[in-house]
Amino acid sequence: MTRRGRILLAIAALLTIAALILPLWTVRLVAPQYPEGLGLAIRTSTVVGLKPGDLLSINELNHYIGMRVIVPNAIPELAWMPKIVAFLAAILLIAAAFGSRRLAAAWCVLAVALAAAGIWDFHRWEYDYGHNLDMANAIIVIPGMSYQPPLLGSKQLLNFTATSWPASGTLALGGAMILVALAAADRKRTSRRPVPIVPAVPHLAGTPA
Repeated sequence: MTRRGRILLAIAALLTIAALILPLWTVRLVAPQYPEGLGLAIRTSTVVGLKPGDLLSINELNHYIGMRVIVPNAIPELAWMPKIVAFLAAILLIAAAFGSRRLAAAWCVLAVALAAAGIWDFHRWEYDYGHNLDMANAIIVIPGMSYQPPLLGSKQLLNFTATSWPASGTLALGGAMILVALAAADRKRTSRRPVPIVPAVPHLAGTPA
């Protein structure tokens, strides 16, 4: 691997480390009674409000419709996700140190598989969170109504408009994947030597076929 490829891997490792701190996903709720909006930022290790008090306000609203309270410490994915991201960053640092194209290529495959699994798990969590309601204690009960937030884009949930998009941490991981793919494809260019021209043999020039 060239020096350029190793630098790309090192930058990708830094982006992966940044994803440990930056939010991966954001969910925003806007309604007439909350024109400034409420929101959640999902990080690798926790879920926090976009503003102070947002998580508490959302949990209080969820109580009215029977949704469970969001308790970050009770979400198992948040316990092992930082370890996975840190493991990915460590692999990149090793690949950069040894200039291993094979390790970089293997990282790409692993990262794509983990990203797909993470998105599927997030969708599954949203479905469970929005469909399995405590109807016995809900104050607002609308038969057939579910409150699953959108995975991507916007969705109307009663008088709230819920919007969900990837955040800076996911963009950092996406950038890291692009850089690693470029590094894995990086090769030293070999110069093509011109084919030597074999001079004609004088004594064969007049030889009949």
